Amino acid sequence: MSQPAMSEADILSARDVPLGGPRSMTVRRTLPQRARTLIGAWCFVDHYGPDDVAETGGMDVAPHPHTGLQTVSWLFSGEIEHRDSLGSHAMVRPGELNLMTGGHGISHTEVSTPRTTVLHGVQLWVALPDEHRHAARDFQHHAPAPVHLDGVRARVFLGTLAGETSPVRTFTPLLGAELVLDPRATITLSVDAAFEHGLLVDQGRVRMAGTLLDQAELGYLDTGRTTLTLTNETDTAARVILLGGTPFEEEIVMWWNFIGRSHEDIVEARQAWEAASDRFGEVEGYPGARLPAPALPNATIAPRKNPART
Repeated sequence: MSQPAMSEADILSARDVPLGGPRSMTVRRTLPQRARTLIGAWCFVDHYGPDDVAETGGMDVAPHPHTGLQTVSWLFSGEIEHRDSLGSHAMVRPGELNLMTGGHGISHTEVSTPRTTVLHGVQLWVALPDEHRHAARDFQHHAPAPVHLDGVRARVFLGTLAGETSPVRTFTPLLGAELVLDPRATITLSVDAAFEHGLLVDQGRVRMAGTLLDQAELGYLDTGRTTLTLTNETDTAARVILLGGTPFEEEIVMWWNFIGRSHEDIVEARQAWEAASDRFGEVEGYPGARLPAPALPNATIAPRKNPART
């Protein structure tokens, strides 16, 4: 039976955001925004570079905390040194996934290495469901082998796509993959109909479900699709990040580096960080002071969820 005609994708445009305190770098953020808070459990999409490190100084993010989430680091070029309060010391390299779980609390640093000349990648967050939002600290590394299909090369770093399944553990059903499309190529991928999907264009112009996405735009598609057709509309290779997951129906409160369920959760986490409590531990090996938490707003931080589904 043929699949019924479905609506075109929603386009989520990026905004520029300084990241990392006094030695900040600028990133392009497409999630969250007013139109959409989550795609599956994906709640945060930052896209940066390509940055000439000789001009920008690269990445130098001092010790900072997280609660209620997993961080997903994925590079296209460059190298980032990761240290965390679990004791992990690892490098983030192109085509290799580093996933850190900061449920009840973790702290970490991110510093581009002297070998880096051009820094280019994405930083993604995954919200933890309520039953797991106080999960223990964890760190996972995975280097997915490339999968070559007609017109595309894929690296599946989370979930299942194109016959490949990542071994990395998550707390909700998720998909994360880098796709490089040949010039003018059209590909059709089988996807999970229970998932909603997002497509971030890193380079090129790509048509998804009839909608043309330019560089740095994030396209969103609702559930109900069993296939996804992508077309590279340029004469050079196009690179995208495909994200997916089952709809995350819980309300979340996001502020700074914390995800909770109430304003009080955020206040408690901030107080613990400012008091240097054991909740977040210590990062060893970083030659500098940790980031102070910003001041809380003068209003109650409201929970967010996606617009009501119709």
